[in-house]
This record gives sequence, structure tokens and C-alpha cells, in this order.
Amino acid sequence: MECRMTESNEGPVRVRTAAEMADYDSAGEQDHSTPLARATEQSLWARSGQRSRPPAPRPAATRVFVVANQKGGVGKTTSTVNVAAGLAQLGQRVLVIDLDPQGNASTALNVEHRQGTASVYDALVEGTPLEEIMVPCPDVPDLFVVPATIDLAGAEIELVSVVARENRLSKAIAAHPRIGAAAALGEDRFDYVIIDCPPSLGLLTLNALVAGEEMMIPIQAEYYALEGLSQLLATVDMVRAHLNPALAISTILVTMYDARTRLAAGVAEEVRAHFGEQVLRTMIPRSVRVSEAPSYAQTVVTYDPGSSGALSYLEAAREIAAKGVTS
Repeated sequence: MECRMTESNEGPVRVRTAAEMADYDSAGEQDHSTPLARATEQSLWARSGQRSRPPAPRPAATRVFVVANQKGGVGKTTSTVNVAAGLAQLGQRVLVIDLDPQGNASTALNVEHRQGTASVYDALVEGTPLEEIMVPCPDVPDLFVVPATIDLAGAEIELVSVVARENRLSKAIAAHPRIGAAAALGEDRFDYVIIDCPPSLGLLTLNALVAGEEMMIPIQAEYYALEGLSQLLATVDMVRAHLNPALAISTILVTMYDARTRLAAGVAEEVRAHFGEQVLRTMIPRSVRVSEAPSYAQTVVTYDPGSSGALSYLEAAREIAAKGVTS
């Protein structure tokens, strides 16, 4: 086992490496009573990769999630890509559909989305099958992406005259040969489809709501957290009544949580009082690493797997995998 030696007045002093600290843990020599020891152990565990993590149980059929909130800046795309990466690291097969013309989810997952690239636009407007458009995320095994390009910005206008325009994405997902029940598709199926919506309630978001079975709403732990949420919930009720009765708000994720402030705790308490068991126990803390990761075309789960943000998203992903629809 490799170690470093350094000199002191009393002779050579043995300096333990991080790898040795992990080995000492199994031998009972590591001091678990110190915060540094616990943090080192947690970071080593996170960085050791998915092989050391117990896989989450795979669902009996593909779960289709819509991630939406008309309020911008709540961590919607960030939550989409990091929950998707977390699920993939927990042994799930995941397909992310980027439905935002800005293409931020495509950027964070490091896939090509320049104008002219085959994208979700082709699926919605031209009817191109999703399996011909999706590409693997180069950084996370078992994670695939249907990218968005700037062409998607004009899709809402082009779809206005199309018959059943709100069902285009739903039909594309239903036609995918790897989306469906385990009994029919076997081990090669997708376990999750996660749709990242634009921060508006237009035709693109409507397509996602019609296609989805479950909805995840990220809510920031700040004063205006619930502002505008009533309009989103009214839209969901309308979709349930007329287009997709199976849609359920199954998951509320509190983001940008700052444990140092009473305001954050108060907002989280209010959200839990309103939504109950739909709110995940795990809250995503404010983290510089979470903000930095997209500039390196990565999720925080791959950019800094030992950071508080990465560990929180991984735990949120495990919660999602463990819970069913509750609404």
C-alpha cells in the first residue's frame, strides 16, 4: 500500500493517503467521530463509481416523467439532468427528452445540439422516430438523450395547423421499441423517460403533459416559490380533465435550499404542508458545484461526485426510484 513519508524533528512521519483511509475504515482504524473522517469516507464512496452503489429496483414498466415549472430559475433543467444521471448511476436505463429550445439539458449532458442536428424537432414536426434521434450521453452509461436545437423555437407555430398537435410527443414515445412494460420488452427497456420542458405553458409543455404519467415540479426555497404555481396546477387539472387523465403530480423537489436561513426552512415547511408526501425528503442545497457543472458540459453527479449537490441529487434519485405515484 502506497504512502508518503515526511521528515520531522522526531524522524520520519507516515502520512496516510485518501485510499488508505478507506482501507482503514474496514479495519476499524478510522475515526468516525470527526467530521473530516466522515466527509472523507462519503467522498470516497461517491467517487468510487456506480459499481459500489447498490442498484435501485427497476420499475415494472417505463415511468414517464415531465419536469415543469413555468417560473424560471428554479433549477428545472438542473434537476432534470442530475436526477437522470443519478438514476442511471443507480442501475436504471434513462432517456432524457430535451423539449426546451435553449437546449440547456443537451449542453449539460454533453451531446451535440447545433442547428441542423437531428433533434426532438424532427420527431414533433416531421414524425422521425425517437430511436433514430437519441444519442448516448458520453459521461454516464445507460443514459440517452433526445437533444433540442434552436429549430424547436418555431415548432409551436408549425404545429398549429397539425391535427392532434398536442399528442405528437405522446405518440412518438409510445412508438419507441424500448419503452413499455418489462414483461413485453425484457431487460433492454428504458426504465425512465424524463422530459425537460421550457419555462412556459405553451404547446411544447402541453405535449409533455399529455405524454407524461408523472410530473416532477422543482420549487426553489425562496419567497416567490409558490408564485405562479396555481396557474401550472390549473393547467395540469385541465390536461387531466380533457387530454391525459393518468397524469399525476408525484414528485415535488425543493431546490436551492440554504439551511442557514429561516426563510428557506419556512418555504420548505409551507411546501410540505401543501403537497404532503409528494415532497421528497431530500432537498437540494445551494451549491457552487451545481452551478459550475454545466459550463463543463457535465452534470454535477459526474463533475464533482463527492459534492453536497451531487450526493443530494443521487439521494433524490433513489427516493424517486423507491416511491410510486401518490396522487
